[in-house]
Amino acid sequence: MPRRQKNKLRASEKRCRARAEAQGEGAQATVAVEEESTSSSPPQSEDTTQSLPPAGSSSTFQGRRRAQAITITSTANMCTRSDEDSNSQDEDRASPFEVPYYTESAGEDSLIRKPGLLEQFLLYKYKMKQPILKEDMLKIIGQNYEDQFPEILKKASERIEIVFAVDLKEIDSTKQSYDLISKLKLPNNGRVRAGRGLPKTGLLMNILGMIFMKGNCAAEEDIWKFLGMMRVYAGRKHFIYGEPRKLITKDLVRLEYLEYRQVANSDPPRYEFLWGPKAQAETSKMKVLEFLAKVNDTIPSAFPSYYEEALKDEEKKVQTKAMVRAGNIAKVLVPSRPMPQNIFPPLVKSEVCYPQDKKT
Repeated sequence: MPRRQKNKLRASEKRCRARAEAQGEGAQATVAVEEESTSSSPPQSEDTTQSLPPAGSSSTFQGRRRAQAITITSTANMCTRSDEDSNSQDEDRASPFEVPYYTESAGEDSLIRKPGLLEQFLLYKYKMKQPILKEDMLKIIGQNYEDQFPEILKKASERIEIVFAVDLKEIDSTKQSYDLISKLKLPNNGRVRAGRGLPKTGLLMNILGMIFMKGNCAAEEDIWKFLGMMRVYAGRKHFIYGEPRKLITKDLVRLEYLEYRQVANSDPPRYEFLWGPKAQAETSKMKVLEFLAKVNDTIPSAFPSYYEEALKDEEKKVQTKAMVRAGNIAKVLVPSRPMPQNIFPPLVKSEVCYPQDKKT
């Protein structure tokens, strides 16, 4: 057997083993989450950790995070090895129809599998910075499923949205071309760094949500504990995010999406995170809450105190915009400075010359 075919066979076997391991981990995590949800006690303070109503405990929110970690691992592992590998010559030559992870397992319900296959395809095209065409998507799911295409596409895009915080948008109706657009204006459409790769927006949205739920200021140790549930650890290179500590405390701070500062009078020094000016300008507490609600398969009002705070924040922003708009209108409507009166000196009566009648 030629060496090239052997390498492809080995790579395919490795992907299959990784997929099986990810599925096994997912099943174990689900059981652990259910046990934790039933055994945990309600949180003492709603200001720091608020649970979803059905479960009545903060463990449900944590469980969703672990489930999200499984989704990130099982999905992204199928379409990427690492951000550094994305610029390799092998991937430059790769074709989406040559990648083996678009194949289906025998005996599985094809219609159930279709959103997952399309999800992998969309992420692959995003990573490779290639256009997403409807005709290519139909080739992935099969022409027999063309009638179900809108539903399959909706499910696939929703799954990508809750993990990576990107929206699928049609960019050219004539060519039926789509693209995944970052919810925040991070450089390189959410990739942060130059080149190819997967979006970092989902990580940032989760951190912004954590800061919001911690009273708009979160201790660094709380952030890392939270990210640990997503299997993102300080100092350990992540296959999507690279070195997380550098991304969070350097890159996102430099880009002004996060503020990272030392806690006053802390000895030894401790640090905390706040929203940066770019985050405040490009998103809102309500938008972040809506994102977290989608992740947890619920609605924003399921988090009562946070929803109320987000509503107040929206009202405040509306009032601020109205005041700015009123000020701009006032500047336009202010009449021009009137011409000063009596700019010419008054005429003295003796100085007035009257025409004299001519004597005939």
